[in-house]
Amino acid sequence: MPDSTRPEAVIDAHHHVWDLSVRDQPWITGELAPIRRDFSLADLEPEARAAGVTGTVLVQTVPIAEETPEFLALADGSDLVAGVVGWTDLTAPDAADALAALRELPGGDRLVGIRHPVQGEADSQWLVRPDVRRGLAAVADAGLAYDLLVLPHQLRAAFSVATVLPQLTFVLDHLAKPPIASGELYPWADHVRALAALPNTACKLSGMVTEAAWDGWTVEDLRPYVEVVLEAFGPERLMFGSDWPVCRLAASYTDVVDAATALTATLSPTERAAVFSATATRTYGLKTG
Repeated sequence: MPDSTRPEAVIDAHHHVWDLSVRDQPWITGELAPIRRDFSLADLEPEARAAGVTGTVLVQTVPIAEETPEFLALADGSDLVAGVVGWTDLTAPDAADALAALRELPGGDRLVGIRHPVQGEADSQWLVRPDVRRGLAAVADAGLAYDLLVLPHQLRAAFSVATVLPQLTFVLDHLAKPPIASGELYPWADHVRALAALPNTACKLSGMVTEAAWDGWTVEDLRPYVEVVLEAFGPERLMFGSDWPVCRLAASYTDVVDAATALTATLSPTERAAVFSATATRTYGLKTG
């Protein structure tokens, strides 16, 4: 039975797929081994539809140029995937040309953003390097958003680059992965609030269950972190994302949707509609329905 506190239209603004026979996912090691298998749109669709999801954003997984054209083609053949956040080499002098070329591919009209796994960069100041800033400016010129995949200690650099590129919308993935399992709020909360003070930023309510205790998290464990971003960004700059299939390490798709629903239950219907669909639709320019 549908949850009365959840809007009818739900956009899942963050999920992945991968086929290990096409390409390895070298980040899936160690404790992530349970998700070291193929995950396809056909696997996602019944779970998403059962949760009332009407559109999704498919997000890059590896910094390899060939993946984004494949994702665009998948989106082109899908009535579920409304947008793709892909990858391109931001440090390349021809980043603008590479983005233009992606737009010309089958499904190129579904390209809505770019992401790089900054969390894996040893240089905490990677985002403010001149060559990266040039690439990010090209993303803005292309009319795309930029997803920030960062850890808490990289939020200072994210703030710095978002300040100098006000024409680019920065979308913070997974709340910057705060230490939910330990219950610590600071200094993460201060850095998130600083980033949120910039009008060209948004945040995804995603990836929280895998930052909590996988085998024993509760909605109340997540609540302090959600309260910080709700206050800092406001519902009009927050969007729901499942982080499927990574979320499966700690929760089912339904569990993640139900947790987000419970954590936003006190919002007004308009505010809940923002979190569950309107923010993602506006931020990424999604064409749904």
